[in-house]
Amino acid sequence: MNESLLRELVPAVIGVLVRRGADFAAAEDAVQDALVEAVRVWPDDPPRDPKGWLVTAAWRKFLDAARADSSRRNREVRVEGEPVPGQAEAVDDTLQLYFLCAHPSLTPASAVALTLRAVGGLTTRQIAQAYLVPEATMAQRISRAKRTVSSVRFDQPGDVATVLRVLYLVFNEGYSGDVDLAAEAIRLTRLLAARTHHEEVAGLLALMLLHHARRPARTGPDGRLVPLAEQDRGLWNTRLIAEGVDVLQAALARDRLGEFQAQAAIAALHADARTAEETDWVQIVEWYDELVRLTGSPVARLNRAVAVGEADGSRAGLAALAELDPALPRHAAVAAYLHERDGDPVTAARLYAEAARSAPSVPERDHLMRQAARLNARLRG
Repeated sequence: MNESLLRELVPAVIGVLVRRGADFAAAEDAVQDALVEAVRVWPDDPPRDPKGWLVTAAWRKFLDAARADSSRRNREVRVEGEPVPGQAEAVDDTLQLYFLCAHPSLTPASAVALTLRAVGGLTTRQIAQAYLVPEATMAQRISRAKRTVSSVRFDQPGDVATVLRVLYLVFNEGYSGDVDLAAEAIRLTRLLAARTHHEEVAGLLALMLLHHARRPARTGPDGRLVPLAEQDRGLWNTRLIAEGVDVLQAALARDRLGEFQAQAAIAALHADARTAEETDWVQIVEWYDELVRLTGSPVARLNRAVAVGEADGSRAGLAALAELDPALPRHAAVAAYLHERDGDPVTAARLYAEAARSAPSVPERDHLMRQAARLNARLRG
């Protein structure tokens, strides 16, 4: 097979799809899928018209993806943004697709990336941000995963742990407001919990419920981001909090702690506090210690630095932060907060402005810019 010919045809085929109505990113994805199919088919059955074959295959891939996206969005509309309590329905093809994409022939990281792109509907950029890697790196990872699974049979579904990781990342994207997938992720996790007694499935479900309960208070009427300490706790959904705590307690009783249970325990401690001042930060630090022990995650360490600053004072928080890589996302924002609490508004204002320049979303960027402006105004006054 002439691989150089394939590369030469790609721009022309993308152009045809764009002229037919596909946006450029969707056209690129469809052509990539068609190329994977070509690598599999052409050695045994080379086409007479390679360009025509690719155009036809890519257009079909585009239509399939559009239909899948439409079906997913229709499911999201049906759940109306509010998770239904109790067990989910017994049959769902979406969850089955999650398991099939988590194929044993793929590494867990590649399986997650492929599932987020093919089933979850996330963009390559969103997935790259979730994994803290460059977009080009993630694009290559997804392309390799597609090539790998193009030649295998989907008769060996992946494991629960990989599917949980996908659902967790889909929920996080939905919770951020970039793509409204949070309720759909909860629905699928409920369904998975009904099928298995795996304690980490219960831990993830509890974590989702507890975070989703706070969603009505996370933004103000003008769309501004409201930090946890400033949220109107009367807006929190007490039904979801109660359900999340019940699910978590049942999972913890099995005495097989995992990262999602630890995260849910932290969320439960926040939900249990009637005011921000009543938050049990000492216990939260202890749970972050468990989470760091389980995962070694730099994000967990970053959040632990905040908790240490609340429990033991800003100097202790800054000492914990000093052990972390300053290039870590949101590092500057945490440093700004701790420096402000430590009575250093000049450094805090500079760091808030720095954090705003690399914020992952517009609401977060605007919030950090307001924090910097507030301190600068105080310094000028």
